[in-house]
Amino acid sequence: MPRPVDHPATKTGRVGVLLANLGTPDAAETGAVRRYLKQFLSDRRVVEITPLVWQPILRGIILNTRPAKSAHAYKQVWGADGSPLAAITARQAKALQERLGSAVQVDWAMRYGNPSIGSRLAAMKDSGCDRILFAPLYPQYSGATTATAVDALGAALASMRWQPAIRTLPPYHDDAAYIGALAEDVRRQLSALPHMPEVLLLSFHGMPERTLHLGDPYHCHCRKTARLLAAALADDFPDLRIDTTFQSRFGRAKWLEPATDTVLEHEARTGTRRLAIAAPGFSADCLETLEELAIRGRESFVDNGGEDYATLSCLNDSTAGMTMLETLIKRELGGWI
Repeated sequence: MPRPVDHPATKTGRVGVLLANLGTPDAAETGAVRRYLKQFLSDRRVVEITPLVWQPILRGIILNTRPAKSAHAYKQVWGADGSPLAAITARQAKALQERLGSAVQVDWAMRYGNPSIGSRLAAMKDSGCDRILFAPLYPQYSGATTATAVDALGAALASMRWQPAIRTLPPYHDDAAYIGALAEDVRRQLSALPHMPEVLLLSFHGMPERTLHLGDPYHCHCRKTARLLAAALADDFPDLRIDTTFQSRFGRAKWLEPATDTVLEHEARTGTRRLAIAAPGFSADCLETLEELAIRGRESFVDNGGEDYATLSCLNDSTAGMTMLETLIKRELGGWI
């Protein structure tokens, strides 16, 4: 039976990949940072305190004091193309599009800030994508990262009458493609340094310790990534001591330990003179790597007696990183392309 002439045209049959990362303010300014922090810190996956207690603290204290300080930090890393995290994620999406070709439509979004997951999901659906792989770029699973990104995806789907079919990228903390890419990239960067470090710190974003006891696998995933990466580097750097730390503590609660800032100070004070730091849990360089580790971390290490300090770049859109991402994405698209 032929389609009626007055039937509206609809686009279908395309496959999409939506990359997602944490988020960033729209500008390195106090107002933009305040809006971003309000959304981020109001997420009950991120701050697991009853809103009746937390919201007065957030609105009455934190949003009146922290935005200016954070805006200053953002200004130190903001580039000509804006937020480093957004710019790098956009480049990753572009590079993945080139690798996958016209058979797949690749886009990107942020859990907090812009472009939002809901807006990009709707745009992909409108362009004809009725099968979409949602790919949160978090190697290690956490309720405060992977789960809340999937929550946002679910909320967007809940508003759609005609939903696309959805797959989600699993955590890949111990995937051979990921460990291989990390080892290749770290090996390349260490070999390019003028002085071989005595210590390599693998710094992961911290989480409150209670999340571990509540069943979140994040700590275990980070430790396994670090263990596998250290084993992969052992033959090339037999004299390099590799340790694991956790950064970005916030508030008074006990967080996962050892803390990166404390370890940097301790290493310098106890005689370590050459140190490198990598952040394998971050898929792209951002405020936490470019300001917290590269700027404040260096200051702490040098001020306490250290000499040579190197911050290694994340995988970003490097050849190793994009080859890894292409491998993971193609695997999850099996049967769709």
